[in-house]
This record gives sequence, C-alpha cells and structure tokens, in this order.
Amino acid sequence: MGGTRDLPDKRSAYAAMARGKKTSRARWGLIVTGGLILLLIAVLVPIYFVVIKPKAQGTDAGSSSSSGGGKGKDGAATAALLATSGGDGSDVVLEDGSTMKYTNSFGGSWYYDINDPWHNGAQAQSYTPPLNKSFEFGKDRIYGVNIGGWLVTEPFIVPALYQKFHGSTPVAVDEWTLMQAMGADKEKLMKEHYETFITEKDFAEIAAAGLNFVRIPVGWWAIEVRADEPFVPGLSWTYFLKAVGWARKYGIRINLDLHAMPGSQNGWNHSGRIGTQNFLLGPMGLANAQRGLDYVRILAEWASQDQYKDVVVIFGVTNEPQGTPIGQDTLSSYYLQAYDIVRAASGFGDGAGPWISFHDGFFGRDTWKGFLAGADRIQLDDHPYMAFGGQSNNPMSSYANTPCDAWGNVVAASMSDFGMTHAGEFSLATTDCGLFLNGVDLGIRYEGDYKLDNFNGPRIGSCAQDWTNWEQWSDSLKNDYKNFAKASMDALQNWFFWTWKIGNSTAGRVETPHWAYQLGYENGWMPKDPREADGYCKTNKFTGSISQSSAGKVADDARANLPWPPKSINSAGSPATLPQYTPTGTLLTLTGAAPSITGSVSGKAAPTPTAKIDVGTGWKNANDKAGMMVEKSGCSYLDPWVGPTAAPPPTC
Repeated sequence: MGGTRDLPDKRSAYAAMARGKKTSRARWGLIVTGGLILLLIAVLVPIYFVVIKPKAQGTDAGSSSSSGGGKGKDGAATAALLATSGGDGSDVVLEDGSTMKYTNSFGGSWYYDINDPWHNGAQAQSYTPPLNKSFEFGKDRIYGVNIGGWLVTEPFIVPALYQKFHGSTPVAVDEWTLMQAMGADKEKLMKEHYETFITEKDFAEIAAAGLNFVRIPVGWWAIEVRADEPFVPGLSWTYFLKAVGWARKYGIRINLDLHAMPGSQNGWNHSGRIGTQNFLLGPMGLANAQRGLDYVRILAEWASQDQYKDVVVIFGVTNEPQGTPIGQDTLSSYYLQAYDIVRAASGFGDGAGPWISFHDGFFGRDTWKGFLAGADRIQLDDHPYMAFGGQSNNPMSSYANTPCDAWGNVVAASMSDFGMTHAGEFSLATTDCGLFLNGVDLGIRYEGDYKLDNFNGPRIGSCAQDWTNWEQWSDSLKNDYKNFAKASMDALQNWFFWTWKIGNSTAGRVETPHWAYQLGYENGWMPKDPREADGYCKTNKFTGSISQSSAGKVADDARANLPWPPKSINSAGSPATLPQYTPTGTLLTLTGAAPSITGSVSGKAAPTPTAKIDVGTGWKNANDKAGMMVEKSGCSYLDPWVGPTAAPPPTC
C-alpha cells in the first residue's frame, strides 16, 4: 500500500524531468540516489511504526485505547493506514477513521488490506490458527463469547432500550412489540442501537481477552419480513456484515446462529415474539418450518462462498427449539432436512462451507448419540444453565466444583459418542436474579414472584442484597466467581459464554452482572486468560480426534426413519391435512461486503480500493434454482402465530 500511495508524487517528478533539458551523468546519479532514499523512507517508516516501535513499547493485555487523527496522532494514523498488519502495541485505523492502539498479549495480530480483503491473515492469539489455516475442532479449543442482544434484542441485555417503551401501547416485551412501540422511528432507533451497542473495538477487545470465537444471533428479519411482521427487513444484515469484517480483521471466527424463526420455535422473547410455539408444532408448524428452511438455505448459500467460509465456520440452524412439545423424531427429521440443504449449498469436505450446529432441543446430549452417523462436519450444541431451576442462597464458594461434577464427564462422553460438542451458551448465574432476565414484568423465582409455569415457590431472598450488587463484591467473592467460571470452562471444553456485553438500565448500571463477560473481565471475576481454566476439573477429558466424513453420507435406514415432511406434527396431525407452502416464490439472496474505512483519516478522505473487489453473488450453488416457499394461490392459511391448539383450515 505504501508504494501505491507514493506513485502520484513519483509520476510528477518523472514528468518534470522529461520536460527539462538534458542532464549530466552526475545529476542523474544524484536523482537516482535521491529516489532510492525516498523509497527507503517509504518502506522503513511504516515498518518502524508497526513493528519496531510497538516492540519497544511492551505489552498491555486486554485493553484498547483510541485517539482521533487530530490530536497529534497524524503520523501514527498515516503509518497505521499504510500498514496491513500489526501486533501488540501497533496503531490500527478503525472503520470510522479513528486510530486505536492495538493491545494483545497473546501473540495475536490484526490484518487489513483494502485491496486484498479476503487474505485472512489475522490471528486472534498464538494458540489459535490464523483465519487462512483450518481450525481443527477437537484439537483447537473454542474459547467463545456470544454477541447477544445486538442483532436480536433481548430486554435483559439492552434494558434501557426496552424501558424507554415500558409504558407504551403495546408494552415492549420482545422485539416484535418493541418495533410496534417505536412506530415510525423504528429504523432510526434500531440503527442507533446497532451502531452503538457493538463496535469494532469490541472485536479487538474480545481477541485481547484471549477469546477466539463469537456466536452471533440473527433473526429471520435479517433476510425478509412478510405480512404484518413489524421488523425492519434487512437492516440487521448490514451490521452482521460489519461484524464479519471486524472478525476477519482481528482473526476471530464466527458461529452464525439463526436465533429466531417464523411462528417461534420456543415461545420465548428471543425468538422474536413471546407467546405460543408454532414451529414444527400445531396447524402452522409445518408451513413455518418450510419457510424457516428457506432461511437456512439462504444463509448457507451466502456463508459457503469463498469470501466468507473461513470466517463464518459454524452455522447454528435453529436456536433452542423446545423439543418436548415437538418430539425428538420430528425435530430429527427437521435437522436432517436442514443438513441436506446446507450441504447442497456448500458441498462436502473440510473447507466446504461451515460446520452445522444442532441444538439438543433440551433433550440432553446423551440422547443424540449416533445421530446422523456418517454426516459431514456436524456439531451438537447444548446450553447448560444453572439459573432457572430450583433457587438457593448458598454462597458462591459452594459452587466451586459444581460445573465439573454436572457437566465434565457427560461432555467428554458426548465428544466421543456424538462427535464435536460445544456449549453455545452458559453464564455465571446460579439464580434467576436480574432485571428482565425472565422477561419484562414476569417476576423472579428467587424473590418468589415469578409469573409463569404455575410457579408457587417460596421467596428465597432479595436479589439486590444477595446477588446483583456487583459494585460491592469483595475480592474474595470475585475469586469465588472466577473459580466457578474456570470450572464451567474446563468442564464444557468448547464454549461460548452468554454474553459479551450487558447494557446499562435507566439506573445507569448493569443489573445482570452474571451474564456479562466484559464486565467480569474488567472487574476481576472472569479469568484474564481463558486457558487458566485448563485442568481445573478432575473429570474425564476428550483427547481423541473428531471423526468426520468428507463424503457426508447418512445411512439409508436413518433417512427412512426421518422423512421430510415428518410423519406427523404434534397438536396437528398428518402433514397431508395441514397448510403447506409451495416453492414458487422469487428467490432472495444476501448481499456481501468487504471491510472498509468509511471515515476520514487525519483529515484526509477515506481510502478506496484500487483493485476490483468481488464480494460474491450471495449464492454458492448455481445449480440450486428452486423458488422460495410461499402461499399457494387459492389455499387458506392461518396466522403463523395462531397457536398450537387452533383447528387447521380446509385442505387444499
């Protein structure tokens, strides 16, 4: 890049010489010598700022600082812009044009080349392979964190956003009602949320905290909305693309999680709309699943493109389906269909699109032993929480080995019996204390006023006095939490903490501290290095290799037992009697983007690439030309959220 930026000046000098008189041999010698000196300066100055100077400055783990270009940092900003890579202590230009001091005590390095955006040379830490090398699941460890509450909002993660509309009609209790409450301002307000809640600095800090993966939830509205669905279509996808660019820049891999499905796969607020479950359940359960599989297909086609496959390396096809109402056979049929769809987009074998992640549906890891034997690159996802069952005021010190005892051996067994297993979510909470943790105005079990599930438990105590007053936690208590964190990390082996950041409430503080990795990291109750957890538990550990089939052939008898559509839909009956969509809709594809700098740098215009950048078509498999699943003309359909007990419409 440095040579390219110097070319205009060089051309001007050569043109002036061509117009002048014939020069002497001595003058030519001086010119050549001078040119060589200028060339050396152009090469050595960036090297000094990016390599030599940072090494002389030492390290500062886990933090980053920024400065604008107009505060005496012009030289650093210019050098950082010329550079394509740097390690601990180097200056890096952010997307907005400001300059940040990159800090990473784990041997990580950033990489950004405006003319070669798919180089993938960044490395989060020395113990994590750079993006242009394969991540060997089972050997390399997932030290991950979720980016929750950002592209799929949740009241307890961004409470102030919801509190603003607590007195509105309707009251904002999920993203559906939040959009309704925002009204005509929803696009403006959501854009403000996306731009401020998570930024590029978060990704740099995640790498600096020793973490190498992020799990990013998205909702179906990142692709489209239909009928009266109130979400802003496609806006969140714009910011997911930014996240891909930031992850690429700092060497972080992504687990893309389809977190919300039409009709709701669980009835919870983070599915987009709280209430009834209508996905694979009830009269619209099959139609909603058909539509959801289209979104699986669209995301798989996008993620399997060469430009993105080395960054987005895991694809969670559906977050937390409530398996018991659905039935494990029906859920398994759906998962096999999703598997076929993803692999039709990606192809088979290492590097051909993402690993496919299936949530266990709350059936437990052991019930999936042998599922889809012979499949190509699948993972089992489990979300082990200790917060939502029986409540206790036992001190944190009493939980020092609880995760080891509860999870250690079963995770090791799942790694052997199923294959690659990870915990897509876990936290430090042992009670359900926290503002909006159970939902808006739904109460708290610990305080005895929980309003769902026919709860009639006793009041155990006060959350504010016993658990959420993190500003007053002693060093001893913080150490107890850190031990609980290390026990959890070691027992789970490969994990994604839920979640990286919790926003302040209108009281100006975080009110669910057990769920905020960043807060714990900054205040001393999360490990400064996740590898501190290694060996904490004295339970079994998986030490073999993860078997995978590049052919990806699922046995014929397994397929015969898992047909699609399923044999029946619970609370509805035979698929032949239920509304179904038809594949005649216009095919949608997702846009791509290369990382860029959009703001001015040291008062100069943002740089633009001189090379032509191919961001992809959004569709990996050109032979897949089937239309999207839409309503069939002349047929009757119920509201997608009608509820599982409604009667089906007349067959069509």
